[in-house]
Amino acid sequence: MNATASALSTVRTTVRDHPLAAVAALVLAAIALAAFAAPLIAPQDPFDLTSFDLLDAELPPVWVHGGDSRFLLGTDSQGRDLFSAILYGTRISLTVGVLAVVIQAAIGIPLGLIAGYAGGTVDSLIARLADVQLSLSSLMLAIIALALVRAGLGGETLGRFAVPLLVVVIGLAEWPYFARTARAATQVEAAKDHVRAARALGASGARIVSWHILPNILSPLILVANTQIANAVMAEADQ
Repeated sequence: MNATASALSTVRTTVRDHPLAAVAALVLAAIALAAFAAPLIAPQDPFDLTSFDLLDAELPPVWVHGGDSRFLLGTDSQGRDLFSAILYGTRISLTVGVLAVVIQAAIGIPLGLIAGYAGGTVDSLIARLADVQLSLSSLMLAIIALALVRAGLGGETLGRFAVPLLVVVIGLAEWPYFARTARAATQVEAAKDHVRAARALGASGARIVSWHILPNILSPLILVANTQIANAVMAEADQ
């Protein structure tokens, strides 16, 4: 109950002190909800070729002269409803972005914590590995992976597994952003008195990292996650 009250108090404080951030969060939540409810609210399935009619092609939005009330934002050259296409496309983009960032965080944060806390040879090895990975463009890796799958398994298989493949490739390609942020923040946090006290009291390295360091470095990691979701969506859109 206390945790719930504390969370509600934090939300109220955030809304009061940062109203624009609260409005942005509500808009984002509305977009995400609309995207994932696309099958329920979209007037047309953009993947169902039988629902298209070439006679409806290139219609303007409904508020423009010549628009059709069936198509809120108009249609494309195939007669596909643009509003429906945006809803379904947003769902795919958000799925790719969020899942790719989950993979990045699952790899990068533990490696960054280990590098920042252990230091020495371990830190140097992980840092060099991150440097090598960053030298490889995620877009280039995605293009290579998609080309290999198409050549080896055919276009039909690529069509079925294109989204999961993009998630994995983008996730594996950009974990160094989380690792570098976690490493730098861990080095700062590890030098503080409360961590030194825990070490002096005999706490294990794993406990210190998980209980005394990780909770205190979440803010920069959340900022990286927000940026990386946008980057993942842009990488997915380029494919």
